[in-house]
Amino acid sequence: MRYGIWAAATALVTLVVALLFGGGVDSELLPGIPSPGPFTEWALPLAGFLTNALGVLAVGATVTAAFLLPGDGVSVAAHGWLLLRRTTWLALAWAASSVAVLVLTVSDVLGTPVTGLSSPAIRSFAFSISQGQALVWQAALALLLAALTRADVSRGLAAVTAIVAAVALLPPAFTGHAASAGNHQIAVTSLALHVLAAALWVGGLAGLLVVRRTRRFADTAARYSRLAFACFVATAVSGAANAGVRLTSVSDLWASRYGVLVLVKVLALLAAGLLGALHRSRTLPALAAGQTRAFLRLAAGELAVLGAAVGLAVALSRSPTPVPSVPEDPDPLVDLLGFAMPAPPSGLRMLGDPLPDLFFLTLVVTGVGAYVVGVLRLRKAGHAWPLSRTVSWIGGMLLLAAVTSLGIAKYAYVLFSVHMVQHMVLSMLVPILLVGGAPVTLALRSLKRPSDPQARGVREWLLLALHSRFLRLLSNPIVALAVYVVSLYGLYFGGLLGTLMRYHLGHLAMLTHFVLAGYLLFWVLIGADPGRRRVHPALLTIVHFLAMAAHAFFGFVLLQSTTVIAPDWYSAVHPPWAVSLLDDQHLGAGLAWAFGELPAAVILLLLVRQWMRSDQREQARLDRAADRADASGEEDDLARYNAFLAAAARERD
Repeated sequence: MRYGIWAAATALVTLVVALLFGGGVDSELLPGIPSPGPFTEWALPLAGFLTNALGVLAVGATVTAAFLLPGDGVSVAAHGWLLLRRTTWLALAWAASSVAVLVLTVSDVLGTPVTGLSSPAIRSFAFSISQGQALVWQAALALLLAALTRADVSRGLAAVTAIVAAVALLPPAFTGHAASAGNHQIAVTSLALHVLAAALWVGGLAGLLVVRRTRRFADTAARYSRLAFACFVATAVSGAANAGVRLTSVSDLWASRYGVLVLVKVLALLAAGLLGALHRSRTLPALAAGQTRAFLRLAAGELAVLGAAVGLAVALSRSPTPVPSVPEDPDPLVDLLGFAMPAPPSGLRMLGDPLPDLFFLTLVVTGVGAYVVGVLRLRKAGHAWPLSRTVSWIGGMLLLAAVTSLGIAKYAYVLFSVHMVQHMVLSMLVPILLVGGAPVTLALRSLKRPSDPQARGVREWLLLALHSRFLRLLSNPIVALAVYVVSLYGLYFGGLLGTLMRYHLGHLAMLTHFVLAGYLLFWVLIGADPGRRRVHPALLTIVHFLAMAAHAFFGFVLLQSTTVIAPDWYSAVHPPWAVSLLDDQHLGAGLAWAFGELPAAVILLLLVRQWMRSDQREQARLDRAADRADASGEEDDLARYNAFLAAAARERD
């Protein structure tokens, strides 16, 4: 308890000092300008800090219970159960503080004291303004989290609970400074990654201190140390990217108060990273030898430093940035897209005018890095791994990065035809290459088992997912086909495209779904990874033909259509140099119609090869059975079947 009090006190003092220094509070009343009053000026950042602290503690408690602590069979351990029970009250307080932040934000936006707010004004802000909607979502997810912590004690549900807690942190990250800054693809995504990584780091450390008296605590601390190192890297990279969007130049780091606060936060991050390095090099070995005091002192110091960093983060969210949130000459297209209208497309601009998306770049770097590490582990152990699989996986990842972060990604926002090319690449070419890499097989062969049999590592969670009923349902070829086809038709003919394109989170979800739906279908058809249903290649060939027929029919219907898809969106972003909306849509339809021919031919060849190999294996099995029958003087299956046919013929005669 005293560690938490010390960290909270450090964070609060840091928050107050940073608010005063950075201009996060302004109690000076100017004539003619409405003011919410000193209560709102101070209560809003304090309530924001409380909301963030409760969210971080909830994430840390649930992640510790689900992933760091060893379990008790299929259930969480006793200390994990206690953490989940305490999280109930954290989640309820988190929901209440989110509502309080919502009310105080309305007061701040309208320049009206809290006592002067009306219920209609609060409801309108909560359900009509993105910032209010984000806080409502956060409060609702916190209430769901409270219910999940009391639902069951299974480790699977605990994992779901931890995921819900992490997701509940994110809605406010998609509003505020990041949402109003240019280049949403970096600003919004970097802030979301920063918040999530920092919460796992700080919350995990707090949860670790709570369960310090559990059995085999040294192993639990070692698992947290690996998580903390990954979070440190993610926090540093995402924080640097986010600061780069909000600062006009490097000189702003010392020429502006916002920049000075960023520098102080960087120093706090480096100090916490140094303490983490000391953990890995000194205190973890001492902890394994039974010496806990040094570890606890160092962990308490690290928690205090991280608490100060959280206070700085809240103060930065309230402080004015060198890059104004509202420019003097605003461009509505920049506010909508995150970038200005591009010039007419050319081959060079499609490839050389990038629009980096930090979400997909993070996925690519992590995916390639993890795959290469897995291959090196296998080779170090003396096991071979096909080079073709490595080339296939890395090629798929690089293609994913190219189509989501080069110039084609920028033109995909404003031209339906380019969007359709992006869709086809993400749903067909990228998944085929990724499936060819057999990443699950590599993971199962290269991941290490935990030293504690009651602990679950990545490999154990992966095996549980492979044997789950949900994955068995998804691996049904008909279900995989339905997911691929229904999402294709539902997106474009169900009115979803315009809505998803308008919101950055919706756009990310749409592109991610393209890859996942394609990966599921082609994994079922040609995948080498375990978890698939054993289906005869003849049936898979039929499913493939149905998918290609549905794809071709989609292109044909779209080509004949006289109605513009997502007219509100494409009318708002239509370039002055482009052809009409309907002509561009017909061009995209033609590209979609013709695009699938080459991938379809490749998949068909692979399925035919599987079919031939299946027949060869069956014939070899029959030959072995016949050889065994000849050696033992017994009839084999083929002989008995021939005798059955002969008897049936005699009966007819």
